[in-house]
Amino acid sequence: MERLKLVLQYFQSNSESISNGICIILALVSVKLYTSFDFNCPCLPQYNKLYSLGVMIVPPIILFFLGIIVNRHTGVMMDEWVRPIGNRSKNPEVVKHLFSSMLQRALLAPMVWILVTLLDGKIFICAFSVSVDPELFSGLPNNTGLEMIKIMAKVPCKEDVIFRNSSFRKAVSRYVRCYSQAVGWSILLFMIILGAMVRLIKPFFDHHAAFLQTRYWSNYLDVEQKLFDETCVLHARDFARKCVVQFFEDMREDAVLRLPHPPFISDFKDMWEDEEEERLHGITRQEQVDQLLDKWYHSKPELDVTRIAHRPRTCVTWEDRDGRTLYSDV
Repeated sequence: MERLKLVLQYFQSNSESISNGICIILALVSVKLYTSFDFNCPCLPQYNKLYSLGVMIVPPIILFFLGIIVNRHTGVMMDEWVRPIGNRSKNPEVVKHLFSSMLQRALLAPMVWILVTLLDGKIFICAFSVSVDPELFSGLPNNTGLEMIKIMAKVPCKEDVIFRNSSFRKAVSRYVRCYSQAVGWSILLFMIILGAMVRLIKPFFDHHAAFLQTRYWSNYLDVEQKLFDETCVLHARDFARKCVVQFFEDMREDAVLRLPHPPFISDFKDMWEDEEEERLHGITRQEQVDQLLDKWYHSKPELDVTRIAHRPRTCVTWEDRDGRTLYSDV
């Protein structure tokens, strides 16, 4: 249970971890879909290969685009790519880094599907059984009156009447399945070697400081977008509450209540109203909200926080009647 909590905390720590978790879930879903998929080969020469290639290609394409849709980096990359320059310049390296990250995660589930189909071998048998030379195997049912290509196309259909009590179909299936598994393991080995070589060679061709800067600003864009969305939600909630309260106060008839007036109530009320005004940041009309959102999109603020870091403060200096400084907190 503790390990499960640690895994969940990791996936909730940042958007990159969440994206990794979603990609892993999609990969597991692809395996589950394949195992639950009822694969029925047509066993017809003109349709076997078409059906098999469709099963091997169409689901990976669907999983690929699904991985693009659910990946948060896709939205961040597109927002950064199409936004007007405004007060903030664009960094093509950041967009390239986000695209590469998005593409790598989106390819995980399709590759898992393709590897699972190759290692299982059923689709490969259906697609290429007609390409096998029947003379390599004994027990060919030659008393059926069918053409040889039609007989070989029926190899994936073990329930067909021409292959009852025949070792020919099993031998051909094992032969094609071995090729399928060899291709699957070769692709997996190639991907592992390629990934290892990229990790080993990349530091020699890539400036590490530039990579750190690109990664920092790509993470910044993600965090900035999330903080902006959260701030908009808080502002919209306070704005809506203010409008609702104002509506009901306008509908209320005037009433006069004569009650004792404790001194702390007015202070508390003023403090509460000041806090509301601070959360609204002085934006109290729909036109102001629209202008603010338009300005955020067309002219994002420059990446400079010196005005906040060096905010001016009030310094008190005590002087005597002659103007001489007695004490100062400067």
